[in-house]
Amino acid sequence: MATDVRNPSTPASHAPAGTENSPAPPAKAPKVPAGRSVPATPTILAILAILATALAATVLGGHVPVVGAPVVALALGVLLASTCPPVARLRPRLALPGRWCLQAAVVVLGTSLSLRQIADTGLASLPVLAGTLGVALVATPLLGRAVGVNGGLRTLVGAGTAICGASAIAAAAGVVAVTEAEIAYAVATIFAFNIAAVVVFPLLGHLLDLSPAGFGLWAGSAVNDTSSVVAVGYAFGAAAGTHAVVVKLTRTLAIVPLTLGLAFAQARASRATRFAAGGSPSEDGTATPPGPRAVPRLRKVVPGFVVLFVVAALANSLGLVPDAAHRSLGQVAAFLVTAALAAVGLGTRLGELRTTGPRPLLLGALLWVCVAGTGLVLQAATNQW
Repeated sequence: MATDVRNPSTPASHAPAGTENSPAPPAKAPKVPAGRSVPATPTILAILAILATALAATVLGGHVPVVGAPVVALALGVLLASTCPPVARLRPRLALPGRWCLQAAVVVLGTSLSLRQIADTGLASLPVLAGTLGVALVATPLLGRAVGVNGGLRTLVGAGTAICGASAIAAAAGVVAVTEAEIAYAVATIFAFNIAAVVVFPLLGHLLDLSPAGFGLWAGSAVNDTSSVVAVGYAFGAAAGTHAVVVKLTRTLAIVPLTLGLAFAQARASRATRFAAGGSPSEDGTATPPGPRAVPRLRKVVPGFVVLFVVAALANSLGLVPDAAHRSLGQVAAFLVTAALAAVGLGTRLGELRTTGPRPLLLGALLWVCVAGTGLVLQAATNQW
C-alpha cells in the first residue's frame, strides 16, 4: 500500500503536480550566524521578564493604591511589549507561565477564605450577594448580545463584574478560550469602573443615608477588586470598610461554582462541535458517532486549580492555616495576580485592543449599573439599609 506523505506546510490543494506521492525533503536545520547561539531557555527569559515587570509594578502600585499593582503591571507590560523588541519576541513563551500565575493566584486566594466568614457576615447578607450575582450572570449574555460583544470577552467582563474583578477574570481565563488582548481589555474595563466607584459610591452612600453596615454590604457586593473595595469602604468610614472587606471575601467564594460551570459549558460545547462535524475518535481509536450523549466527564472538566482552591479554603476553615500566615499569603496571592497580568500585558498587541472598540466598556457600564442597582433594591427589601 502506498503511503501518502506530504509536506505539512504545503496545503494539499496547492501541492505541485506530480508530487502527491513523493516523500518530502528532510527539513534543514536553521543556520546560526557566527558568534551567536540559539537561546536554550526562552521560557526562563519569559518568566524573568514577567517577574521583573511584576516587581516594578508592585513598587509603583504601592504609591497609587487606588490603581493597584495588577493594573500597573498590565499597563507596564503593554508599554514594554509595544516599545521593546526583545520583549515582544518573548510573546510566544509568555502564555504558559502567565497561566500558571493565574491559577496559582486563585489557589493561594483560597487560604484567606473560610466558611466562618460567611457566618460572621450573617445569613441576612447572602440574599444580596446571591441576587447581585444572579442578575449579573443573567444580564451578561443578554446585554452582551445587545451591544455586540463576543462570547469570550463577554464572559470575562461578566465574571469580573459579578464576583471579584481581576481574580474572577483570572479564574475564568483558566477555563475559557480567550486571547491575551481580551483578558487585557476585560481587566481595563473592570478597572475603569473601580476608579469610578471610589468617587461615586461614598457620595451616593451619604446621599442615600446608608448605615456603615449597609454601605459596607453595598460596596462589598457591587465593587469588584479588593483594593477598590477597601478604598471605597474606608472612604465612607472604618466600620463600613471592615464590613465591606468581609462581604467581598465571602463573595469571592462564588469563583468555585462559576469556574466549574464555565468549564463544563466549554467542554460540552467543544464536544458538541466535534459531534456536529461527524463524530470524533474515542480513546480506543474507534469512531464515536454523533448523538446526544456528549456529556463531559466531571474528572475531565474540573480544573485542578479549582480543586486546590476548595482544598485551601477548607483548610483555612478548619484552622489549619495559621492566622499569622494570612497576611503573607495575601501578599503572595496579590503578587501572583500582578505577575499574571504582567504576562498578559507583555503578550498583548495594541492593534488587537484597538480593533475591539468601545463595546466591552459599554457592557461593563451596563452590568455595573445593574449590579449596583440590584444591590440597593435587595438591601431595601431585606431591611439592611
